[in-house]
Amino acid sequence: MSANLLIIFVLSQKALNHFLMQHLKYLNKFLWNYRSTLLLGVCFIFITNIFAIYPAEFVRSALDSLLEKFDTKEHENISFILLKYGCLIVLFAILKGIFLYLTRQTVIVMSRKIEYDLKNEVFDQYQKLSIGFYKKNKTGDLMNRITEDISKVRMYLGPAIMYTINLSILFSLVIYKMCCVSLTLTVYVLFPLPLLAISVYFVSTKINKKSEKVQAQLSTITSISQEAFSGIRIIKSFTNEENSLNLFYQSCKKYTQRQIELIKIEAIFIPLIITLIGISTVLIIYIGGLEVFKGNITTGNIAEFIIYVNMLAWPVASVGWVTSLIQRAAASQERINEFLYIKADIQNRNVSKTPVVGNIEFNNVSLIYNDTDIKALNNINFNILEGKQIGIFGKTGSGKTSIANLICRLYDVSNGTIEINKQDIRSYNLNNLRSSIGYIPQDGYLFSGTIKENIAFANDICSEKEIEIAAGKAEILDEINSFPDKFNTIIGERGVQLSGGQRQRLAIARVFFKKPKIYIFDDCLSAIDATKEQKILKNLRKETKDKTTIIISHRVATLEKSDNIIVIDKGSVIEKGTHKTLIKDKGFYSQIHVNQSSN
Repeated sequence: MSANLLIIFVLSQKALNHFLMQHLKYLNKFLWNYRSTLLLGVCFIFITNIFAIYPAEFVRSALDSLLEKFDTKEHENISFILLKYGCLIVLFAILKGIFLYLTRQTVIVMSRKIEYDLKNEVFDQYQKLSIGFYKKNKTGDLMNRITEDISKVRMYLGPAIMYTINLSILFSLVIYKMCCVSLTLTVYVLFPLPLLAISVYFVSTKINKKSEKVQAQLSTITSISQEAFSGIRIIKSFTNEENSLNLFYQSCKKYTQRQIELIKIEAIFIPLIITLIGISTVLIIYIGGLEVFKGNITTGNIAEFIIYVNMLAWPVASVGWVTSLIQRAAASQERINEFLYIKADIQNRNVSKTPVVGNIEFNNVSLIYNDTDIKALNNINFNILEGKQIGIFGKTGSGKTSIANLICRLYDVSNGTIEINKQDIRSYNLNNLRSSIGYIPQDGYLFSGTIKENIAFANDICSEKEIEIAAGKAEILDEINSFPDKFNTIIGERGVQLSGGQRQRLAIARVFFKKPKIYIFDDCLSAIDATKEQKILKNLRKETKDKTTIIISHRVATLEKSDNIIVIDKGSVIEKGTHKTLIKDKGFYSQIHVNQSSN
């Protein structure tokens, strides 16, 4: 019978093997880390089932004893017999409950800990991936994989594993007990079970396909929601609420349809199992009655068998549910693995400390963005002297920001080299390099939270005085002090509570607070009025007397006092020199200067 049991399990699990081996095997390392907890849980499951099967024997013994007493007309000990076996059944039920509690405290708690570890691993992987990755993938989809997908994986690590182990142990114990009573009756009782296994085999593949479609559509819904909430001001200003709602409605409708298709398949299992259990019960009564008539078993054995079959009812019924959990987990883990197996384009090639000092040199540098195949820079050559302020000038889309991205190693060059102190920038410790740079992008991104938290983003341990000094250099201190909560003012998501100029100055204050060796201002003064802009630039020159400063702008007035200016157009350097020299040359820079001065 053990061989028959193995065949049943192999059949029921065959459809899952491909996904377990290909996708869920990534989770084996977590199971190994918590192997002690898992093994303890298996022991508790075994003990739980020991206490679960013996009440059937107590019922059989009680029934046979009662029938024997009635046959011999000895009625005086009937109450004692009922009380004895009744107390044993209650005692074993209590002990079963205790060990079932301990089972859940080990296996389910283990799954929660693995969920915690997996979420942290996915988030850490997200932070390692390059900027190009985020250009190709929607934020909503990334969020869905670290929330909904991991939750479905946890259901495999917890309930699915627990019920699978429980089913295996319970089947082994029950079949052994049944075979000890009557091999003939056991064969008839187990007859419907292969039909269940075959049904699981054919339906499980469909469940997986439907699960993949459900998860993909859920990612779409999350992406639509995230974009709508982020762009709510645009939606309102264009009175586009109805179209936005309709887009969300259609996406939800499609998700519901896919969920219903999945539920229809899953709904087949329960009626099928109830029918098969009912057939087994009828066979017990009929075949068992014949066996009692032949004298092979007792009447109590029939009651014992009926209890055994009903004990298997929920575990067998859970086969369909567990199959669905594993299929969904496999589909979700496949989506998670797509990102976990991606290697970051930017690799840290040096783990030792590498001080970032010296001139920055661009030698025949070209950059092609892999996600769009757009050539942003073409054979760029220039030097940035240490301790000097350099301006990078050009129209929108000329390639200015690409230069900043390369210096920060957010991208690597497609051709040529960037050197700091005659050493390839790729040979520097990536953490040392980026921590030495204070970069303010065009949008001056702010995090939800307080003004204080945003300014002190680079260092959690700081004094109020340091934060105030940084805010003063960014010419925003007076405005912060005018707020009721001052530095504890909540600015909202992306700094929605602030004006454009306030957001840019707060981002600048964050860099002043960091005190890096290299400052990069990437067109981050565009929303600031001219007076405050000049004050900030003056403060910057005081702050960076012995530090390297790179100011990127499309406005000539911002770059006038730079030590050197590089003019970029269509990804190429077309002019170099000081402000005065470039004005005298009457070239592209001079022409733009005339146009901007006349406005």
